[in-house]
Amino acid sequence: MMHRLVPEHISSTLILLPRRGKQGLMLLADAVLLIFAVWASYALRLGEWFVPNRSQLVLMAVAPLLAMPVFLKMGLYRSVIRYLGEQALWSVFKGMSLAASSWAVLAFMTQMTGLEGVPRAVPLLYWLIGMVLVGGSRFSARWLLWFPLRTRFAGRQVLIYGAGEAGRQLAASLRRGRDLFPAGFLDDDAALQGKDIGGLRVYPPEHLPALVERFDIHDVIVTLPSASSARRREVVSFLEEHPVRVRILPALTDIATGRHLVNMVREVDIGDLLGRDPVGADPSLLGRCITGKSVLVSGAGGSIGSELCLQIAALAPARMVLLETSEHALYQIDRLLRSIADCRIIASLGSVGDAALVSGLLAEHRVQTIYHAAAYKHVPLVEANPLEGARNNVLGTLTLAQAAFAAGVQTFVLISTDKAVRPTNIMGASKRWAELVVQGIARQASVQGSGQQFCAVRFGNVLGSSGSVIPLFKDQIAQGGPVTVTHAEVTRYFMSIHEAVELVIQAGSLALGGEVFLLDMGEPVKIFDLAHNMIRLAGHSVRDEDNPEGDIEIAITGLRPGEKLYEELLIASSNAEGTLHPKIMKGDEPCLDAEELSGLIGQLGVALAARDETAVRQVLMWVAGDRFDRRRPGTDF
Repeated sequence: MMHRLVPEHISSTLILLPRRGKQGLMLLADAVLLIFAVWASYALRLGEWFVPNRSQLVLMAVAPLLAMPVFLKMGLYRSVIRYLGEQALWSVFKGMSLAASSWAVLAFMTQMTGLEGVPRAVPLLYWLIGMVLVGGSRFSARWLLWFPLRTRFAGRQVLIYGAGEAGRQLAASLRRGRDLFPAGFLDDDAALQGKDIGGLRVYPPEHLPALVERFDIHDVIVTLPSASSARRREVVSFLEEHPVRVRILPALTDIATGRHLVNMVREVDIGDLLGRDPVGADPSLLGRCITGKSVLVSGAGGSIGSELCLQIAALAPARMVLLETSEHALYQIDRLLRSIADCRIIASLGSVGDAALVSGLLAEHRVQTIYHAAAYKHVPLVEANPLEGARNNVLGTLTLAQAAFAAGVQTFVLISTDKAVRPTNIMGASKRWAELVVQGIARQASVQGSGQQFCAVRFGNVLGSSGSVIPLFKDQIAQGGPVTVTHAEVTRYFMSIHEAVELVIQAGSLALGGEVFLLDMGEPVKIFDLAHNMIRLAGHSVRDEDNPEGDIEIAITGLRPGEKLYEELLIASSNAEGTLHPKIMKGDEPCLDAEELSGLIGQLGVALAARDETAVRQVLMWVAGDRFDRRRPGTDF
């Protein structure tokens, strides 16, 4: 214990010294070391214990007097010892070379004035020994000053992947903090490996296992803010093979200064593993249906609805009408928008199925654009409650769309889902019916020439939305497992909620009427692999047959009622065509003529009134049958 307390006491005393005091101490230390260097040079040259005469003592005393102005000019007393890097060696080399040369000239000149001569090897030895002593003293002092910090942060040291500017700023920020301590850098650049940057050594990535053992590393922070998603995914995939928790810095566009880099470090999320590079938004498409207009968002307090509200608020609408059934969710989004939006906010508590309420809102606030995000979307819950699922998702959409048509709303955008494609569950079927309703109203608007655009936008899972698998896995991992997966082969499409909403807004601007837009979701992700990666990225190991001593088990629970192994974005017989936006496609989907749609909606209404679940299921699931699948859009709607 005592051997730890002594360096810590010395370090604390030195750190608390004023700047002038530290510089004076360095000057004194250099003076003593240089005098010793001259004496050692004589002793080594003569091969015996050297006792200098008066003239030699004068030459020894002159050595620091010649060296100090040179060292000051070279900046050796301006650097902070704790953050000393390899560049200091070059300064020591230049300073000591000039100092030794000056001393050698003086020494040889004194020989001509009659003083005892200096052996020619002494100046060279003085230069070598001075280099070692002056440079070594600084790096020894750096070690001494960092020693107590390394002891204090034992078990909380981190490695920083990337020795670029962001990595260096992060290291400096971590040093000023109290939670983590940087042990070094990992970098692929061979030119940096083995060097010290800001007092930290740069190691090649393949040294990670040894570093984990040596420094007791539990965390690696990835600082590649300008790298592509593919490169970040490659780095994360490499790191997840080791028993460390991976964190990542956000993109350069999110970093204004380096002052708060520590607070910007976040856990790796699945978005970093998907390898998706979002396409930049088209400003003209974003604002076309929003800027200066009255906009209504149904389901405004939900995951999609609240993100819609935030992005709409940034596009300068004239007013925003928020329609939500949950009092708490409406309160939260209303309070947030009032703090950031520069427009009038109208918060309305109610359901899209309330025809009087909806019609009143549209008329009173002269709504021009509607984003319909209100829906029951959790597959097992809707499967167990088909009546409410049909009433909200189908009849609620019908009520809102009919009111929008009657009120002359210019643009109506339905938020749909990939589960509406060949649905195997009530939720998916109800959303396909909602699409059919919107297509039907669009045909009606086209026939009457009203110029109104009704469309639907279909996409897969959004990362982090309420009830999605990502937060569920995070909670299960935090509780120690098991992580539950319904089937080892289940795959899903994923997209960030910000990107999805941004594309929804742009798709609405592309609508001519009746389209079902499809968002490019990238490659599907196997949920079992997702669970495995999230466990590894959290710093745990997977417990399975190959590793029975692992931390967290992945449990296969079996497919839930109505759940599919694979999700699709297109009905099998349909074709998709491109649009002006590379991430938005337009599907050529089957639809119903007016008479058939009206008849089936009527049957659904009767079944709901009678609370006949069997009949409701039968009507809803009709869209999953081959007979409907073969239908094509008619011309008589």
